[in-house]
Amino acid sequence: MPPALPGEVVFGTQTRVCAENRLRWDLTPEKIQQLSDELIAKTKQVYDTVGCLDLDNVTYENTLKALADVEVEYTVQRNMLDFPQHVSPCKEVRAASTEADKKLSEFDVEMSMREDVYQRIVALKGKLEEGDSLTVEAKRYMERLIKLGKRNGLHLPKETQEEIKVIKKKLSNLCIDFNKHLNEDTTSLAFTKEELGGLPEDFLNSLEKDEDGKLKITLKYPHYFPTMKKCYVPETRKRLEQAFNSRCKEENSAILKELVELRAKKCALLGFGTHADFVLEMNMAKSAKKVTSFLEELARKLKPLGEEERAVILKLKEQECQKRSLPFQGELHAWDTRYYMTQVEETQYAVDQNTLKEYFPMEVVTQGLLDIYQELLDLTFEQVEGAPIWHDDVTLYCVKDRTSGQVVGQFYLDLFPREGKYGHAACFGLQPGCLLPDGTRQMAVAAMVANFSKPTADAPSLLQHDEVETYFHEFGHVMHQLCAQADFAMFSGTHVERDFVEAPSQMLENWVWEKEPLQRMSKHYKTGGAIPEELLDKLIKSRLANTGLFNLRQIVLAKVDQCLHTKCAVDPAEEYARLCQEILGVPASPGTNMPATFGHLAGGYDAQYYGYLWSEVFSMDMFYARFKQEGIMNPKVGLDYRKCILNPGGSEDASDMLKKFLGRDPKQEAFLLSKGLTVEPEAGTPCAC
Repeated sequence: MPPALPGEVVFGTQTRVCAENRLRWDLTPEKIQQLSDELIAKTKQVYDTVGCLDLDNVTYENTLKALADVEVEYTVQRNMLDFPQHVSPCKEVRAASTEADKKLSEFDVEMSMREDVYQRIVALKGKLEEGDSLTVEAKRYMERLIKLGKRNGLHLPKETQEEIKVIKKKLSNLCIDFNKHLNEDTTSLAFTKEELGGLPEDFLNSLEKDEDGKLKITLKYPHYFPTMKKCYVPETRKRLEQAFNSRCKEENSAILKELVELRAKKCALLGFGTHADFVLEMNMAKSAKKVTSFLEELARKLKPLGEEERAVILKLKEQECQKRSLPFQGELHAWDTRYYMTQVEETQYAVDQNTLKEYFPMEVVTQGLLDIYQELLDLTFEQVEGAPIWHDDVTLYCVKDRTSGQVVGQFYLDLFPREGKYGHAACFGLQPGCLLPDGTRQMAVAAMVANFSKPTADAPSLLQHDEVETYFHEFGHVMHQLCAQADFAMFSGTHVERDFVEAPSQMLENWVWEKEPLQRMSKHYKTGGAIPEELLDKLIKSRLANTGLFNLRQIVLAKVDQCLHTKCAVDPAEEYARLCQEILGVPASPGTNMPATFGHLAGGYDAQYYGYLWSEVFSMDMFYARFKQEGIMNPKVGLDYRKCILNPGGSEDASDMLKKFLGRDPKQEAFLLSKGLTVEPEAGTPCAC
């Protein structure tokens, strides 16, 4: 490795790592309750001690370090208590964990509203300006705490603070309930085999039957999406889509209405025009105005592409209706889009998803993915046998730096669906990689949770290509959690600006569209043969299939989110329906309420869903400027990526990290080209974001 530049750390030469996984997964409901109460009492004691300090006696040690130290302990324990609600196979444990999350979230609000602690940090800042110097990251920590104090209204009169505190507690409980309702939804619909025409035998064989011998389709991803993509019976798709977008309709509509009102009320008390402006102040975008113009401009550029794709899909529908003697009214419905978008892939690009998935058995994909990440980031992964886990499906791996042999962290993989489990794919940070009170480094621990199809008696788990892409994306977050080497828990792992957090993992999705990596993570589950060259070429070309409609749908969701958080008294279902019609030209199904199923609105992405598209500007720029130019498996670029983008965690601004990795300001060009758009000459200049 080249010598480190001034101020940089060569991996493996820094602080000694404490390679202990402090997480336990055998907690009973009673134990969860007891530990929550103990954690609250212990943490409050530290805040009380800091809050009682004489303002003249504040030092780095007794104020900032005391808060940072308790934050490490609190974060580990809290994650151990609130993570089981998403993954525990035991309903009572999930319920206890949800209750603990509510209690701890209320406590978080209490501690974030400690004016006495805030005053001590402000006093310390004043004192340090006279002489004592802090490290760059410690200074950032102090300034962030002061900024957060102001964003919680700690500079405002006591009664306003109390009002904000009540709202914050209410908001956190409502968000927990909103997503709990979605996780615990067990709706299923029964169909005859004929009503599921077009679905492959392995899929039909994996379904449970009801007492009448009909096949049960749940609204969980591994059932819903394959059926929407491949079932040629429109009535079946219609029933499913309406049920899917009506999940938790009554209870979550009421929650969403209250969430939006409370957020608006809180930001008004804090002196912000809208909730979006309040949230975006901490992001790269900085203001709702900038987000609006970003989305408007992108929609304008993508609209012609979307219209072309819509015309193609309509033509396919007309042909299908003739073939199956179905009426054709010249319009598309919400339950048509995925089905015909799949047909576009299969007819225009000749990619048969059912054939393709036979080359993606779960074990082969997992091994290929782990090998690629190890090679790219100069790491080694080793499965930990006999580790304590929360379900038999779960595996644990230990990660080391390949060059130094130093432990970096551990990750869990929990990849299959089960009742009551978190329904999407996500990465959960569980133990933050940061400094412990004694100055040693705590290794990071994260979990990747997903819902891929389970193996059956006849066939292993076979992944659709978009599931392989999801796997790569979420595992990218896992690597970010583990490779970040911040000093403070607050800046550990993926604690970066919310409109940058997706960029590192989006960048790694590119590997599932490149020949060499695809060959490394695939082989036919029966014959062991490689994907035929011709199918591989078609798959890679199909990346541009439906890109207009897909990205316009992302814009619809981002705009619904912005609208709810910038305007008053908006009806979410009506706004969603209006935007679907206006931007996609496909009406929402009457009686459905998609926003009530949109977990992001209550899952920390409020006013920030635009971030998926915004961060893609950076992910594509990083990929094309460095990896595509210098080699996608080039270990030097991989190491630069680990050093400049993953290593800092949130201890630097995203714009500075990007500049270091790219050697220049970011540009929009690669992003627009990746969407199938032609780039206007001026797009070579740095983008507005």
